[in-house]
Amino acid sequence: MLNGEKPYSLQKGIHSALKDLLRTADGLVPLEVKNHLRDMTFESKGHGDVIGLPCPLKETEAVTALKAVEASTIAAITDLRFGMDKRDIRISVERATCFLFAAYLSTVDGMAKGDPNVKSKLKDTDLLKAQSILYRRFAANLYETRTPGEYFHLHGSLEATTSLNMIGLEGYRPDVTDYHDCLNLIESHMKKFSPAELEAMNAKHRQAGVTCLKYDDFKKTHYGRSKLDLPPWTLENLEISTPPVPFPARSSTTNKPQPLAGIRVLELCRIIAGPVIGRTLAEYGADVLKVTAPHLSDVPFFQVDGNMGKHATELNLRDPNSRQVFESLLQTADILVDGYRPGSLTRLGYGPSQILQLIQSRNKGIIYISESCFGALPPSSNEAPDSEASQWSQRPGWQQIADCVTGVAWTQGTEFLDLEGPVIPPFPMSDYGTGCAGAIAALTGLYKRATEGGSWWGGVSLVGYNVYLLSLGLYPPEVVDDLKSRFRDAGFYGKGEGGLRHSDSVDEVGKRALSAMKQVRPELFAKENFDEAWSQGFGAKVRYAKSAVDIAGIRVGFSRGTRPNGTDEAGWDGWEVETR
Repeated sequence: MLNGEKPYSLQKGIHSALKDLLRTADGLVPLEVKNHLRDMTFESKGHGDVIGLPCPLKETEAVTALKAVEASTIAAITDLRFGMDKRDIRISVERATCFLFAAYLSTVDGMAKGDPNVKSKLKDTDLLKAQSILYRRFAANLYETRTPGEYFHLHGSLEATTSLNMIGLEGYRPDVTDYHDCLNLIESHMKKFSPAELEAMNAKHRQAGVTCLKYDDFKKTHYGRSKLDLPPWTLENLEISTPPVPFPARSSTTNKPQPLAGIRVLELCRIIAGPVIGRTLAEYGADVLKVTAPHLSDVPFFQVDGNMGKHATELNLRDPNSRQVFESLLQTADILVDGYRPGSLTRLGYGPSQILQLIQSRNKGIIYISESCFGALPPSSNEAPDSEASQWSQRPGWQQIADCVTGVAWTQGTEFLDLEGPVIPPFPMSDYGTGCAGAIAALTGLYKRATEGGSWWGGVSLVGYNVYLLSLGLYPPEVVDDLKSRFRDAGFYGKGEGGLRHSDSVDEVGKRALSAMKQVRPELFAKENFDEAWSQGFGAKVRYAKSAVDIAGIRVGFSRGTRPNGTDEAGWDGWEVETR
């Protein structure tokens, strides 16, 4: 240490991250929420300042700070609903870390994501085989381009064929099944194009790919500059004519009621970030109805963790009968979560202003949360449709895209793996961080609806979370060196030709990270950090990560088990409730 400085402290890092978060989100956090933050306790049971993620960025600190705001907002809602009180609020640092890769910790019938036999327990929602066929899976991956040292993340989303055809490859290659053969074949075609050419092709075919930028280069773009110093979530009025909406009267006879019991949420999302918003609200007692369409693909395993606590139904919102059902559900909904590309629901007639028209007669506001990769423009924006801001906001994207465009991937590759190129970080951590920020926006909207009235729009994005994360900086060099040493000894890096490189898939990086973390941070995998429940929908016992939040006097936990998409009827009545 220089000049007698104390070693880096995880606790100090969390408090610093929270301070930065409150500075950027100052106008978005009600005073009553800030009051609860003053007595927040960050617990780390016997493990002190041990950092356990193979990443040089302060992921644990960032998400723990977000969880603190989430918990304090819930405490403020609990005060409104059940009476003012000084509440003991504790955040488990270990469980906050687990939250960042919860999908990889989940099991169904004892089988985790990477188990080849787990498919027997899942509903096959990979309709176009973009996940189950390895060659097609790698239509979503990071590759070097024709320009040496420059990289592009191809992303075929859940369809694959369009992106593969775009670079001159067939949609299906049953003769190519080996991991490295798949990567090498696709990269050989990617190397025929420059990043600029790939960007132009990408825009023409409306694909989700992106040039992989360093953080300094991202900050030099007009889009990047527009994102700096913004909080990870935004919130603004949609209308102010409807009156305040009090929370339902306490109906629970238990000593630990749930603060969101009776709140109804329509979740129109797929994959991770959007469903994490609904999952979080369900942990506090909300009735969350996940709505997907039978003709849209989804990743089967992510439903195990992502659908915890919800009901899940299927509606085709292009079909008149399904639209009628959906609009009936909407009449008593409190929150709508939109996880599709900005503008998609508007084209279906369910954008923010259209929703207000549909519920106008009920004289009760609604909270509309938009979750996306690049960030939807708020309803108050006067940006022209052809402006740069509008064009960026409407680009499709996923976790890897946000990690590449903001510089997270370059940081992982060069600052942690000592490579000369980018590597996708292990786990969909930006997905989970974004989901937490989205839950904060939804909770704050509920609080403001109860105290001020009106309807509220909240926006969160994967890029927005990453900008917040990157703003916290890297761990000090001595901390990074220690992490490198511990994870190198645990086999995360690999050796020789088996070492990690830019084109290794997110699944490969995640698999190695999990194996290494079980050696470096075995306490993260301790039984005390998990719960188990029987899932009728999956026909098996499901294990899932416990919430990082503990608030005295209320219950944080799910009222029902998980299920595959499309398991339930589209309605609010007759939901099962597990008593504890």
